[in-house]
Amino acid sequence: MQHFLPQEPKNLLSGIRSGDFRSLARAITQVENNLPGTGTLLAALQNTTRTNVVGITGPPGAGKSTLVNALVGHWLAAGLQIAVLAVDPSSPFNLGALLGDRIRLAGFYTHPRVFIRSLASRGSLGGLHPAIMQITDLIREAPFDLILVETVGVGQSEIEIAGLADCTVVTLVPEAGDEVQAMKAGLMEIADIFVINKGDRPEADAMVRRIRTMAHERARDGVEAPVFKTIATQNSGIEALATAIKKALSGKTGRNERQELLRTDKVLRLAIDMLLQDISRKDLTDDLRQAEISGNLNVYQAAADLKEKLLSRKSSG
Repeated sequence: MQHFLPQEPKNLLSGIRSGDFRSLARAITQVENNLPGTGTLLAALQNTTRTNVVGITGPPGAGKSTLVNALVGHWLAAGLQIAVLAVDPSSPFNLGALLGDRIRLAGFYTHPRVFIRSLASRGSLGGLHPAIMQITDLIREAPFDLILVETVGVGQSEIEIAGLADCTVVTLVPEAGDEVQAMKAGLMEIADIFVINKGDRPEADAMVRRIRTMAHERARDGVEAPVFKTIATQNSGIEALATAIKKALSGKTGRNERQELLRTDKVLRLAIDMLLQDISRKDLTDDLRQAEISGNLNVYQAAADLKEKLLSRKSSG
């Protein structure tokens, strides 16, 4: 078996910026697994272009992958170059993606203007890979016109996509009435556009009316999230949806508070990871186990001791 060998960051970035998909794939693998050189690679990002990110989210079974497939086909016909990040459920045993990029979007897998990457959520409650922000920034170094991020679809906790994406599309099916009621507040908060997919089903029109009523009740600054009916398997309604996405992206000017909050949170987490990178989880687990055996286990005191250890290391360094 051939092992992955990290390349020099400057070589990877040069390839990425020239549109080389292999360089981009290798860089994502490096960041995804936090291999040696990852920090140097990320610190060298310039992000001179602000490629728009479109998030496709919603409950399982809503047809998100089929919708992404239809949108990619539409934008390819318009001459665009597209990147797709498809975040799949994780295997509980190896944290790998249960679904793969060879299964979804099969018709575009070898297309020269489409880059497709499946990522495992690795247990993240936000429906996204823990390094999704870093990976998205890597893709922004490449000459893409749009980046699509399809999330696992875990429901109300899927708020992180709203901070990452410039336009968030919430996909539902006509029978999702109970799910909508349960997730109403969260969905209304993150959606820029609603899609009722599988619109040939009997309850589709009633669902469209229901979502439009909800969108009207929760309009932000007088702006309602538009609602579209699609049949993604037949490309029905895709052109109107793509036009609405383009309009939503062009209307995003000025500050994006959700993205600012996500960025702040990401910097804090990255800084914490850097502080803890030399701490052995195994040693800590062993210490906690011994404390439990001796009857002296107190996780709060253990955390305070670890904090003191980090502070003393910083002062002595």
